Parts: sequence; C-alpha cells; structure tokens
Amino acid sequence: MELRVLRYFLAVAQQRNITKAAQELLVSQPTLSRQLADLESELVVKLFIRGHR
Repeated sequence: MELRVLRYFLAVAQQRNITKAAQELLVSQPTLSRQLADLESELVVKLFIRGHR
C-alpha cells in the first residue's frame, strides 16, 4: 500500500465522485478506479458502493 493510493481514497471519499476526484488529483478516471480496486483487493474489503451514476 502506498501513501499515494491513500490520498486517492481520501479524495474520492471527500468528493463522493471518482470523476471529480480524478480531476482534482490530475489523474485519469480509469487510473483512479484501478488504484481503488487494487486497494480494495489488497485490504479484502469493499470501500465504495459503485453505481451507474
């Protein structure tokens, strides 16, 4: 686990939106989603409820 990924998690939690958090962090949305999925996999816990919108 890297500190960068924890910052990503915090940004998404604060924004409550992956796209907005990606814009704030200056990373692409797919990159951010992949990092969060990897973090969830590493921790073996679902951190976010994902919907279509």
